Amino acid sequence: MKLSKLILLAGFVAAACSGPKAPETVTISRDKLMDKIMGGWAGQTIGVVYGAPTEFKFTGTLIPDNMPISWGEGYVKHWWDRKPGLFDDVYNDLTFAEAFEQLGLDASSKDLAMRFAYAPYHLAHANQAGRYNVRQGIMPPESGNWLNNPHADDLDFQIEADFVGLMAPGMIPQALDIADRVGHIMNSGDGFYGGAFVAGLYSAAFIESNPSRIVDMALEGIPQESTFWQCINDVRILHKKYPNDWKTAWFEILKKWDCDTGCPKGVFLSFNIDAKINSAYVAMGLLYGEGDFGKSLEIATRCGQDSDCNPATVGGVLGVVLGLENMPAFWKDPVMEIWNLDFEGTDVSLAKGSRYSFNQALQLIEKNGGEVREAEVLIPQKPVEVLPLEQNFVNTFPIYRDQKDAWMSKDYEFDFSGNGFVIWGNLVCLRGITADYANRVSKKHVGSEVFALAEENDDYVAEIEVWIDGQLDQVSVLPMKGTSRKLEPAWKYGLPEGRHTVKMVWRNPKPDTYLLRINAIQYYGSKPIDDVYYHN
Repeated sequence: MKLSKLILLAGFVAAACSGPKAPETVTISRDKLMDKIMGGWAGQTIGVVYGAPTEFKFTGTLIPDNMPISWGEGYVKHWWDRKPGLFDDVYNDLTFAEAFEQLGLDASSKDLAMRFAYAPYHLAHANQAGRYNVRQGIMPPESGNWLNNPHADDLDFQIEADFVGLMAPGMIPQALDIADRVGHIMNSGDGFYGGAFVAGLYSAAFIESNPSRIVDMALEGIPQESTFWQCINDVRILHKKYPNDWKTAWFEILKKWDCDTGCPKGVFLSFNIDAKINSAYVAMGLLYGEGDFGKSLEIATRCGQDSDCNPATVGGVLGVVLGLENMPAFWKDPVMEIWNLDFEGTDVSLAKGSRYSFNQALQLIEKNGGEVREAEVLIPQKPVEVLPLEQNFVNTFPIYRDQKDAWMSKDYEFDFSGNGFVIWGNLVCLRGITADYANRVSKKHVGSEVFALAEENDDYVAEIEVWIDGQLDQVSVLPMKGTSRKLEPAWKYGLPEGRHTVKMVWRNPKPDTYLLRINAIQYYGSKPIDDVYYHN
């Protein structure tokens, strides 16, 4: 065969192997774009309310089939009036949507962090830890780094990254850029990847309707070396192996991945707020729900753990796929009752948030080489680059949970063997009883009628020295105000493996007014517990 024919044949083979060329732009009407954005906001809110009664009530177990999950006319408004804090992931989303609207698309991570840190509403876990760090002058990415934030792997960014995909429709690379600026305020590692994954899900849902393909596209930017990617990939593998049995897949994920490493509330307990396993339940809802809105929400909810936020993500992604107009009235009508109402601690409603997302989407499309026309938009399509690898708690494994149930009024000492510790506890304010009495009674007998855990008008700030092995390591600053509070009194990772002593000394004690409650202390080692106890 002549050389020219060989070259020609090789060209045909290469073309066949490469497949069809991806389009450089995707066209969508402006009306459809807005409808999908509204569907995303509505779907997220629906999922939050749908899972409200079961949130963290089923930890490490499925919600049984014979337990009904309520939904109906007036149900969203019922929860709106009864428990406005339930909508935390929605109003956190809206805070960032408003910030980008006011600061512009190029808003810096520092500016976004300041907006977030000084929002007036209640926060918890990684969000509050990130807020505390920012208020103490520790800015992102350090504010979300696991060395400064024991909750770095928690799902906080995951539950509030929806707005990112809504402002970056069909543009996953741009969604990941925004996620990087926002997600490191409160998370890092798998906690950050959880939000990046959700941002990718929403972004992909504008241009793809197949749930399997949406999950695949959202994972493209997550490094395969990360435990987050490996966990979600296991869901994909199990879905192929058990395509009609989501409960078997759930059990296999539980056996392998139900092991929270960081959150002091969950380590060695059934409570698991880790981003990996909760994102796995999101993926299960999407894959096994097969695009059916109600079925997908139910599966994500019945997986348990954070069973309002996980169906919220599923509902939001499918809300984008369907658009608000095509969403079944059974689901849509209850959320429309609050459509124009401002969320707690904000002056933003779903209606206003939808307009923000639409405006930002148009700007982002133009900024990245797309085109905004009178009746349609051309969304640019660019390859997704994999995010840098981040992995938290490196060589830091939980080895023992020491349940203390103790009270500190002046000082407190403990010792341990390992390479790190974190104290789970909080500053409390006494109401009309003595510190001696509080120390003599068990914790279960000292209830909310005695202590104010989050006094918003109390300006007291405790200062507690933390001495490790006879050396002053840190001064822990503990504000009494709930929005300023430090979630864990003290922690330290990365110590040399071995025996350590810790002494805490209260610099400015007021033992008749304030106590430090020490619920438990979690110890860490440089090797997993099975290596320490079973192989030596």
